Amino acid sequence: MKKLFKNFTKQDFLYICICILLIVFQVWLELKMPDYMSAITRLVETEGSSIKDILVNGGFMILCAFGSLISAVVVGYFASHLASNFSKTLRNKIFTKVFRFSAKEIKEFSTSSLITRTTNDITQVEMLISMGLQMIVKAPIMAVWAIFKILNKGLEWSILTGICVLILLTTIGLLMLIVMPRFARVQKLIDKLNGVTRENLSGIRVIRAFNAEDFQKNRFEQTNNDLTKMQLFNQRCFSIMQPIMMLIMNGLTLGIYLIGAYLIENAIISTKITLFSNMVVFSSYGMQVISSFLMLAMIFMMAPRASISANRINEVLEKKESIKEGKFNGHTKETGTVEFKDVSFKYPDADEYLLKNISFKVNKGETIAFIGSTGSGKSTLINLVPRFYDVTEGEVFVDGVNVKEYQEEALNNKLGYVSQRAVLFTGSVYDNVSYGDNGKQKSTLEKVKKALYVAQGTEFVEKMEGSYNAHIARGGTNISGGQKQRLSISRAIARDPEIYIFDDAFSALDYKTDAILRRELKKYTKDATILIVAQRIGTILNADKIVVLDNGKVVGIGTHKELLKNCKVYKEIALSQLSKEELEHA
Repeated sequence: MKKLFKNFTKQDFLYICICILLIVFQVWLELKMPDYMSAITRLVETEGSSIKDILVNGGFMILCAFGSLISAVVVGYFASHLASNFSKTLRNKIFTKVFRFSAKEIKEFSTSSLITRTTNDITQVEMLISMGLQMIVKAPIMAVWAIFKILNKGLEWSILTGICVLILLTTIGLLMLIVMPRFARVQKLIDKLNGVTRENLSGIRVIRAFNAEDFQKNRFEQTNNDLTKMQLFNQRCFSIMQPIMMLIMNGLTLGIYLIGAYLIENAIISTKITLFSNMVVFSSYGMQVISSFLMLAMIFMMAPRASISANRINEVLEKKESIKEGKFNGHTKETGTVEFKDVSFKYPDADEYLLKNISFKVNKGETIAFIGSTGSGKSTLINLVPRFYDVTEGEVFVDGVNVKEYQEEALNNKLGYVSQRAVLFTGSVYDNVSYGDNGKQKSTLEKVKKALYVAQGTEFVEKMEGSYNAHIARGGTNISGGQKQRLSISRAIARDPEIYIFDDAFSALDYKTDAILRRELKKYTKDATILIVAQRIGTILNADKIVVLDNGKVVGIGTHKELLKNCKVYKEIALSQLSKEELEHA
């Protein structure tokens, strides 16, 4: 928790100081009321007392109560404002931090866990700040102040109050020992529930197609039941607090009056009024002491879960990024070159290398393609260029500079990346195609139209309601797979990058559209470098270089015709897709 408090601003500390001052004032007012009550009691019991004096003291009690109310409202406002601002700052920091994470860090936390940490965990901390600021400050001040007020009012009553407080603290301590370890499991179960829910929603079509609704429902119910049982256990433990509190408070009141009755009965007449007055005051102050510990008990209920949530938030904020940003600003003598030198790579949690001793170079204006069987490392290889992962051994150069030396923004501005899975965002067609910043002016409508024309998307876009301003749902769920792919390709084209990276980006297109798109793309990007991962031989026939991968190793580099003669693996892939006659005339 201490580490999180470093996120408070100077203005936040000002709010905290104001709240503390107002809480002290509020406590003073609340503890002043029993004094007026004692005075009224003495006036009522004393002969010759005027009604005016009683009303004056009563008026002061009302003013104290009203002043306490105003203070409580102001403190509540500032505490809520402070907590909400603190949560806002934390969410921004986590969001920014996660943006800098590589795929390695994302996998370590999991998407569902990061969502929980950004929402539920921050809410737990926010609740503690909002309520705790008032109670943590008020409770000890009130308890100590009230104890000093009653020290000279009666030894018997003081002993009784001490016993009640001891019972209360013992109960709270036992509950903390039982419940505290289970709060960490609650947050993990929320992560798991979040993950199962996301999986069900994202895979709903497959679930329905395979009649797996019952299976998924059972998975969800199992996780939901585990979370419910854990929460029920915790809440049942905490539910013990309420009856114990009521028992202690009412028992204390009853005990004070029983002891008071005994003391008054055996006292001399001259001290009876004083004892009675002390009894009334002590009962009020005793309640203040117990209510103070009651407030602390409520904090003790909230603090363990908030503490665990704070630790989970800190895990994200303190996580060291595996990919460190360089300082190079991107201005190079070379343009459009990509070179791999003895590159080997294995995933952080893997024992074996996925890529081994990869070396090649592609120059400006050239097209290089990568092909191989599933799992041969094609996508992993080109993902090393934008630094989604860093190489384990060797070096990757863009425009003659090691990618590790680039500023992230400078490297990305050189690249136009189209992922294997088309990713679209909520907004219009124009928003999606002109998406992002590449160090130039935002793409104009004419630029967007040109990019869509090259990507063969003009026809279907102009038929949509609103045309270029047509709505695209989150993930592109309101258009087909081929249409999503073409919009993704047009987004890369609209950037006019030096280097295009297509990670199996043509797989959702039919052969005719694929051929036309590649022809138009070649015309439009004649001065740009193109890296293509493909499964289809037809997509890469005219590439300047084709790199054939097998089990993470390069088994052939050359043109289509050269590889047919010299590379057995490539020939097998080609013959599995096209006949000999088609290959000869290709």
